Amino acid sequence: MLRLALVLGLALGLAGPAAAEKLRVATTFTVIADMARNVAGDAAEVVSLIPPGAEVHNFQPTPSDVRAAADADLILWNGLGLEAWFDRFFRNLGDVPTVLVSDGVEPIPIADGPYAGQPNPHAWMSVSDALRYVENMRAALSAADPANAEVYAANAAAYAAEIEALAAPIRERLGAIPEERRWLATSEGAFSYLARDFGLGEIYIWPINEDNTGTPQQIRRAIDLIREHDVPVIFSESTVDPRSAEQVARETGIAYGGVLYVDSISEAGGPVPTYLDLMRVTTTRIAEALAP
Repeated sequence: MLRLALVLGLALGLAGPAAAEKLRVATTFTVIADMARNVAGDAAEVVSLIPPGAEVHNFQPTPSDVRAAADADLILWNGLGLEAWFDRFFRNLGDVPTVLVSDGVEPIPIADGPYAGQPNPHAWMSVSDALRYVENMRAALSAADPANAEVYAANAAAYAAEIEALAAPIRERLGAIPEERRWLATSEGAFSYLARDFGLGEIYIWPINEDNTGTPQQIRRAIDLIREHDVPVIFSESTVDPRSAEQVARETGIAYGGVLYVDSISEAGGPVPTYLDLMRVTTTRIAEALAP
């Protein structure tokens, strides 16, 4: 009977059990995973190798991470130097296809320090560049799963519209800040794309979290720049130790503005469970802290 049912199913054009499985997509970190889930909808299963709240630059994959990625049909990663561990990781994956979701982004180079001239990897903090991510994800999912290409296209269009709708209120909120106060001071230089898009100056203690240290020289430089530009507040990111930013705040007498989100979304019940929430919460906190 089982053989007869299978024959009938094939005759009717129905997929067998293996073919009925959803596309399995692994992503390197939670922001990409959330974006990919919006494009995939119910047509694919998307997981993040890095859990919510973890630091992406220096992540150390476990054997179970390697197995999870090796079982995937597709891997989406950011590139631009973000996942310093990915090249070593990828060598253990066999022939799993990978797609660079930042393809087509014009990188902003890191201005100083040991990574000077290398691309700043945080391009998803630009609304316009986030749309490139979405299109690259749509193309990758459609190529891996042509049967659901129309689903991915419709989902991508709807999600792109939501991302585009972010821009106007962010621009209005940040644009209302007096020009002399439009300086964003943070632990990591993770906001270059956001600062470029919305007219903010940028000051940071270290350029990228691959080192994740506030050396005396880095702290002194940040203090000097904050005093030079009369910056009112400094923030840290949710995935780093805030003590360097707090030290700068104490030594300059400015406010410590708390946490901004950039490298990770939160758990479902947390403050930024989606990429859209991450952008709204982060820009709202910046605007409220810089407002006179």
